[in-house]
Amino acid sequence: MQPDSMSAQSMAAAQVAHESMEQAMPMASAHMRMTPSRVATAADSSRAAQEVKVLHAAIAKYGDYRVAEADGYRPFLPNVPQKVYHFTSRTRALLATVHFDPARPTSLLYRKTASGYELVGAMYTAPRSASLEELDRRFPLGISPWHEHTDICIPRRAELFRAVEQRDGKPLFGPAGSITTAAECTAAGGRFFPVLFGWMVHVPINGVRVD
Repeated sequence: MQPDSMSAQSMAAAQVAHESMEQAMPMASAHMRMTPSRVATAADSSRAAQEVKVLHAAIAKYGDYRVAEADGYRPFLPNVPQKVYHFTSRTRALLATVHFDPARPTSLLYRKTASGYELVGAMYTAPRSASLEELDRRFPLGISPWHEHTDICIPRRAELFRAVEQRDGKPLFGPAGSITTAAECTAAGGRFFPVLFGWMVHVPINGVRVD
């Protein structure tokens, strides 16, 4: 689809999609591998805008996190301080390994508030084995790169309290942790994952950053 064939409404929606995904884009780090950058086409923008529209309509009810929990979304490490909390549905994670549905994200993204949680976005997932072409078919790489978490050390259940332990101003464990090797992880009593989960892409609500 060329720009001159898009309606004014479609162009506006595409612009919103671009701006939202640029703000949501996670930054590459020692624990994150991202797909190569691509130049977005008009077709990418139009498709992303439509998928975002479907997503927003589907998850509006989850503004109340208790509704999300009733539908099977469970918070990941809720007792560990985080900028954004992932409420994940195992059922939808399993479905996402074989089929993409923009109305059924694997995770809902929340920020903690004084009274509970505020919905700020959602996350789609894909298998580790997914090709760049498959990822692009799910959500356009030109709009937002997909990412996967690498070289992650997770504390064992009995040591979850250590997840907030600091070293040189950084937590030891998790996606922002200072531990980057299997040897360090073993020494700290954790479990090392060369790749944790699979491919992911964050989609914000109302332009709120979710990385």
